[in-house]
Amino acid sequence: MQSAIGLIETKGLLALIEATDAMAKAASVEIVKRIDIGGAYVTTIVSGDVGSVRAAVEAGAAAASQAGELVSSHIIPRPSEGLTSAFLK
Repeated sequence: MQSAIGLIETKGLLALIEATDAMAKAASVEIVKRIDIGGAYVTTIVSGDVGSVRAAVEAGAAAASQAGELVSSHIIPRPSEGLTSAFLK
């Protein structure tokens, strides 16, 4: 299991694509999942070590803000197994 997960939520797919690209380029993280929430809200989840996830989320949040509307960004270090099995599988 990875030691952290990071989430970026945007309103609109274009901002999310820019954010996801920036996250993948900024640090060594794995793109885990994209979640369509509805009403144009979408989220990307990445995983990796805490430092890499932090760097990726910061870069992704900046890219999303420039390309469209960043709703939220968050990092969860050491997520519990219940969390990952409930939302990421």
